[in-house]
Amino acid sequence: MAPHLAAFAELARASREYQGDGWGCAWIEDGGWRVYRDLSPIWEDPGRPEGRTTLLLAHARSAFRGEGIRVENNMPFFDGERAFIFNGELHGVRIRERGRIGAEKVFNFIKRFGGGDMGVSLERGLDAIAKRTRYVRALNLVVADASGRVHFASRFSEDPEYFQMRAAEVEGARVLCSEPYPDSAERLAWTPIPNDAIGAL
Repeated sequence: MAPHLAAFAELARASREYQGDGWGCAWIEDGGWRVYRDLSPIWEDPGRPEGRTTLLLAHARSAFRGEGIRVENNMPFFDGERAFIFNGELHGVRIRERGRIGAEKVFNFIKRFGGGDMGVSLERGLDAIAKRTRYVRALNLVVADASGRVHFASRFSEDPEYFQMRAAEVEGARVLCSEPYPDSAERLAWTPIPNDAIGAL
């Protein structure tokens, strides 16, 4: 995990939008999930987890309007089965759902759809959110379960340089990230995820 988290820390530190309102990661260990969260910016946190895993999710937070900066609001969110991360901005959202912050409400809302099939949940749930939202600046998310299944969705209305996710093989690992790792030998081989894409790894 260390080289992936180090690359992600550098991306967060260099981001044009501040990503220092805490961070978190979730990974598979001994067949189950482990979750780590901290209020430090990821690039300043000496406690970043180490070791090996088959699945890792990491998220650096930029709190909307600087509100709700508490460690329990850091992603990944975890429901006992799945881990969830979100990058986006929604304006005028009209959904009723439990959750401390908007991203957690999105996670809980999409799980209502699809009868346990996360691919169907994303298709139906994200369409329902879009219909109930005045403006979707971006709605990117990743949901993973302990079996190793990773679902993702990418939708943005502006600024593809910032919001378009990219995928690559990095030293044998399949990586989905907000942008290519800095200084990676594979930097030119990162493939953009199309807008309005929903898929699974």
